[in-house]
Amino acid sequence: MNSDQYTVVINGKPKGPYSLSQLTDLNITPNTFIRKPGMDDYKEAHAIPELRELLGFTYQKTAPQYFAAFDQRLLASVIDHFIIFGFYTIIILTSYIFIQGKDERISAFLIPFPVIFIVKLVYGIFAESSAAQATIGKRMLNIKVTDLEGTRISFARSLSRNLSKIMSVIPVFFGYFYSFLNKKNQCWHDITADTLVIKDRLI
Repeated sequence: MNSDQYTVVINGKPKGPYSLSQLTDLNITPNTFIRKPGMDDYKEAHAIPELRELLGFTYQKTAPQYFAAFDQRLLASVIDHFIIFGFYTIIILTSYIFIQGKDERISAFLIPFPVIFIVKLVYGIFAESSAAQATIGKRMLNIKVTDLEGTRISFARSLSRNLSKIMSVIPVFFGYFYSFLNKKNQCWHDITADTLVIKDRLI
């Protein structure tokens, strides 16, 4: 399938595929759901840049309605920590080539251990402000970090969000459990940075 072929939801049913030029002959509105190769899910026509240019639509920001649950966010974090821990273990085991004593090896493994959490923090800051808007763990679960309008956050806001996690951790992780009491599943650090963790809308 060529990259310029689109599937269009017409009267509740997927139709197509259509080429970009063929879309001009269809009765497409800004809210028509359309999908093309490479997209994980359908998007409204106004959210696809080439269709806005072709059909003269303007981008309409809409507040997200589907929010990532606590278990999804927790699993994503576990995946990220597991990946980083894997790299950490490989590096430490490699260093054992130069470290012979048992006590020295144990120290070499444990002393740098907090680096895992520092790397996770720094990685989160860059990944969540990137075009993907998510770490590897979040991407595997199809969730991402956005502002309150569902758009990509800046590096500064991502920095604020991730550093604010200390607020969610200190009161025995209550800042994370607060997401159960919030209709948008926001943790304290999300509220502080005006961010959301959303999941893809499904049809």
